[in-house]
Amino acid sequence: MAAKGYETLTPVQSAIIEDETAGRDLLVSAQTGSGKTVAFGMAIATTLLGDTDRFTEVGAPLALVIAPTRELALQVQRELDWLYADAGAKTASCVGGMDARTERRALERGAHIIVGTPGRLRDHITRGALDMSALRAVVLDEADEMLDLGFREDLEFILDAAPEDRRTLLFSATVPKAIAQLAKTFQRNALRVAATSATEQHADIDYKLMLVPTAERENAIINTLLYFESVNTIVFASTREGVKHLSARLHNRGFDVVTLSGELSQAERTNALQSMRDGRARICVATDVAARGIDLPNLDLVIHADLPTNADTLLHRSGRTGRAGRKGTCVIIAPLHRRNVAKRVLATAKLDVTTMAPPSAAEIDARFREGILSAEALTLPVAEEEAEFVGQLLARYTPEAIAAAYLRQQLAARPAPEDVTASPVPGAPGDSDPRVREKFEGGTWFKVSVGRKHKAEPRWLLPMLCKAGNVTKTAIGSIRIFDTESIFEVAAPKADAFARSVEKNGSGERGVTIAPVDGPGERRVGPPPSQRRPPGPVERYDPNAPRPERADRKARYGSAGLREDDFAAPVTGSWNPAEDTASRAPKPDFDKPRPPKVSKAPANKDKGKPKWAGKPDGAPRAKDHKPKRKPQI
Repeated sequence: MAAKGYETLTPVQSAIIEDETAGRDLLVSAQTGSGKTVAFGMAIATTLLGDTDRFTEVGAPLALVIAPTRELALQVQRELDWLYADAGAKTASCVGGMDARTERRALERGAHIIVGTPGRLRDHITRGALDMSALRAVVLDEADEMLDLGFREDLEFILDAAPEDRRTLLFSATVPKAIAQLAKTFQRNALRVAATSATEQHADIDYKLMLVPTAERENAIINTLLYFESVNTIVFASTREGVKHLSARLHNRGFDVVTLSGELSQAERTNALQSMRDGRARICVATDVAARGIDLPNLDLVIHADLPTNADTLLHRSGRTGRAGRKGTCVIIAPLHRRNVAKRVLATAKLDVTTMAPPSAAEIDARFREGILSAEALTLPVAEEEAEFVGQLLARYTPEAIAAAYLRQQLAARPAPEDVTASPVPGAPGDSDPRVREKFEGGTWFKVSVGRKHKAEPRWLLPMLCKAGNVTKTAIGSIRIFDTESIFEVAAPKADAFARSVEKNGSGERGVTIAPVDGPGERRVGPPPSQRRPPGPVERYDPNAPRPERADRKARYGSAGLREDDFAAPVTGSWNPAEDTASRAPKPDFDKPRPPKVSKAPANKDKGKPKWAGKPDGAPRAKDHKPKRKPQI
């Protein structure tokens, strides 16, 4: 540990090596980032090694470490590799998303310590690839998270398969009721170790609350990244779609960004973290999959782009910084209309938070210029191989020109800050407070070529119109849907920009067009002429009107249900039914007997004679004796 750079032990590491903990089952709770991985590595050392200093032979595993996520399991393996390097320990990983055949070959070769995720470990145990007979210690890292993710059944299966005389160590940031019940079931007389008080705030993290209008949330994130200029930063979003959108926005602004979410493959997630470790990327946009146990070097800033849903999520996200004695900053960006929710979450977490205004462009520029003036590169002496070329630069250009070129180069390499509201007022228009709506100003009517026949609905028309016109939903007014088209109103200040955007980019949907209603200068708020109701009075059904008796209906309408005046000619016509009665065709008499039907069968060999000629009435015909063909199946 001294060779790794440790000067002092953290509280949980000091508590884990006390004499009273030797050989016992432990239930340990400590703050995230307090060095729990090294702590349980130290705790199981005497159990695995005994009185020897090195491992002698490789056989069945002696220790099993279970972690909730792939990234945390691989990180634990790296920590144990350097911790047990001088002892000659051999480790192996069994995590989901990796090649199971490679893992089985590693298990066949043997390992002293196995680190894995619950699902993959259970799979190897079921298939007989993982021998549990020699286990001396089982460690559950982030046990509360594993229960939250639904791994309880897998954990019980693994612990039941382990020898009964093993040591069981449960490490968790919090100890809820479910963890206490699990410890009671699978541990024997466990010793409770609490390294810090549950209500004590992480001393190495500075919490800041930033209230912004919803429309300026992404601008505030960009300005926060530019203001603090952290070596490594994690930005947390609640959903995968939010991660993709925010990472694309930051990438377009010139930031070096990687993403981390559950939809990525294991190789993509590993590459993303490795990019952060070797300096190829400085910002990681992630879901809560990265909120547990991930340790990145020089991670000084954590930004909550989406408000955490509870205090535990807030603490675990924030715990990615301020680890192992390093200082860190946590910025919670909350919409103005959700400020009370943010304050409740912070109060539940018992955190002392400082309210901070979004950094302005002027503040960012001043801080950046101060950083240029105090840059360490300007204080280094001129090397011998550089002296000749430096002299040539000074001979050709003045020092002012060289300094100006250096300044322009530094400014061009940095993304430009965004405009933000200096002092946002809660409830003001623009903060997306559902209780406060901007006054809609009447504007221009447009039409879109979908209607009821296309099953058009406002819930999918509105997003399409906003995307096509590059406007927010507050710029769209009334939407009226007709048979084959729909019309909608765009607010006056946005109408021209909306028309230009639609003309340039189209509607974004195949076969759908958007255009001004009835050409320029005209304004229509009704249906198109082809879909309007014909003029004249509208007959309406009156449910309370008395219904005529059956006899009256029969006398009025007759047996056929029709009246004589139903056949009257229109008022504007010149045809008179009374004068044209004789020319009308007579009605058919259905009581008159029908003439006999003459068969149209083809003639036989006796020309001119039908097939049935000369036979008595009722005599069978030839075709009646033909056997019916059996239908083929």
